[in-house]
Amino acid sequence: MPIYVQHQVLGRIPDVFNAEAIWQAPGLALFSRRPLLRDLLERSPREHKGRAATRCFSHVTLMLPQEEVDDDYHLTRGARARDLAQTLTALHQKDFGDLLGGDQVRYDVVGTSSLAPGEIEVKFGHAVYLPAADEKILYNVSVSRDSAIWHPVCPIYPNQRLALIGGEGGEASFVASGWPFGPDGAILVINDGPDAPPVVQMRPKDAYDCRFDPRSGCYTIKSTREVPGGSPRLLLKIARTAAAAATPPAHAAAGDTISIPAAGTTRDAARSAKPAVWQSRIDGAPLDQTAVPVSHKPANKPGQNFGESDATYAPVSQQRVSLVALALPRLSRYRDTGAQSLELPFNRSLALSAEGTPVISFIVDAADELYACTADGRQRIGAPATFTPVDSHAIRLLPAAPQMADRYRAVVCLARPVGAVVANGARFTFGRNSPMLAALRLLDSPAFMKRADGPNTASADRIGLSRNAFSFETSAKGYKIGRLSATQALYHLDDKLEFVASIGDASTDVPYLLPHGHHLVAGHYVLRFDA
Repeated sequence: MPIYVQHQVLGRIPDVFNAEAIWQAPGLALFSRRPLLRDLLERSPREHKGRAATRCFSHVTLMLPQEEVDDDYHLTRGARARDLAQTLTALHQKDFGDLLGGDQVRYDVVGTSSLAPGEIEVKFGHAVYLPAADEKILYNVSVSRDSAIWHPVCPIYPNQRLALIGGEGGEASFVASGWPFGPDGAILVINDGPDAPPVVQMRPKDAYDCRFDPRSGCYTIKSTREVPGGSPRLLLKIARTAAAAATPPAHAAAGDTISIPAAGTTRDAARSAKPAVWQSRIDGAPLDQTAVPVSHKPANKPGQNFGESDATYAPVSQQRVSLVALALPRLSRYRDTGAQSLELPFNRSLALSAEGTPVISFIVDAADELYACTADGRQRIGAPATFTPVDSHAIRLLPAAPQMADRYRAVVCLARPVGAVVANGARFTFGRNSPMLAALRLLDSPAFMKRADGPNTASADRIGLSRNAFSFETSAKGYKIGRLSATQALYHLDDKLEFVASIGDASTDVPYLLPHGHHLVAGHYVLRFDA
């Protein structure tokens, strides 16, 4: 593949701030002199015709020993580094002026701890770009191994054509944290300007699979080689900055392949697609304690009837209630309980589990801040967002809508909803004291709550869910909902999880009608009531 970054370490330089000693060796000792910066630029032209150079590189990064750079900053406020860059710029313009083609000569002097005293590393090439003083950032590039902890890699500027991303010791212009593919692999980002989408290609092309996921807005990169323990994975995100915000462009993936929307959708429709919006709650909730660990597997036994009814001996029709999301409360409202944090840990199957080491956890703390935790660390997050800690499924995080934001911080959509069958024609109750749908109350355990005053022995359900929260009964047009506790907040969401109404008291004569396929929020639980 082409050499996108030329770099070499120059040694035996007594004064690393001496521009002439870096640029060209004195005299004409052609057979013994060491190649210095001028020689390197001359031997590696940007463009050439035959053996004659027609254009040279004009952007050069100079890396000096970190201790030398620190001393210069302490003693002269960086004056020697600025003089070095200015002098090398003048020498570059003087010796290569006829090969610049109108390009500006730019030098940047930085420090690195990888160099020994008297050494200098120089970098230039197609993928080395230094921005103008007033040039704004167009994109910010970051990488992740688990979609939760993101590490910044580099900015990309409007006039920057290429960026080469790789690991330590490689030929890349930018180093990605946790690079899993070895020194030979690299990501090439091609920028054709603000009005064109960035293109992502892998180097070598055939060694990697690179796909763009529109749900998460990032690229998933995997090696195509067989590796013991499974192929390593890296996620790449190219985020347009607020200053350059516009309609998100389409994306190109591995090699020269451009991702195509699914059949039946237009590119504009794909761009306008957005995650469903979540909403907030308005009532209070009791704080009495109950802690009854339950199985996370619903008792989905065909024909099972969960309660008494006045039904005849005819076969009982059944409908379904599913837990599709978990609502993260604002713990600041419950300071008197001593609640310090609520944590939702998910295993590799993306099922909620307090056992073993989770692949990802979502945390809300006493200050109502959200965090994602993985093996790579802990990072503050916002909503909406999509996380893919494993390839098979994704977890969506939705924000609380204004009508519910006083009680809820965000909602975590389950990758694997949990369902239970209910019989038609009977009235049931849902709450901490009710066995009905107990298998859906995944947080009915002290394992998910951390208290400031020591170990927690109370169920997390005591925050926001009453002993008897609401009643429900199936009907031809939907479910009849009745609020059973004056302090229980209930919310109606539509089939897309968008806010519809806050549900108040309901008498047996005037229950609240929840259409089939819509959702009800009570405590931590977002329940979908299906026909």
